Amino acid sequence: MDKIFCDNLKYLRKDIGLTQKQVAEKLGVVESCYANWEQGRTEPSIAMLRKLSKILKVSIDEMINNSI
Repeated sequence: MDKIFCDNLKYLRKDIGLTQKQVAEKLGVVESCYANWEQGRTEPSIAMLRKLSKILKVSIDEMINNSI
């Protein structure tokens, strides 16, 4: 997984004041699944990227490509 995406995911989550567990619950996944995305061990599906963009209030492009 791309380091920029992992760093952005963590930054954006913290910026809106959510824990990994809270984001995981909103997505309907276990906390370890979400944590693996932030750590670059696994990648979210397209469907999960869509949900993440709504939760984190940014576009998918911003999550993946921009250094925040």
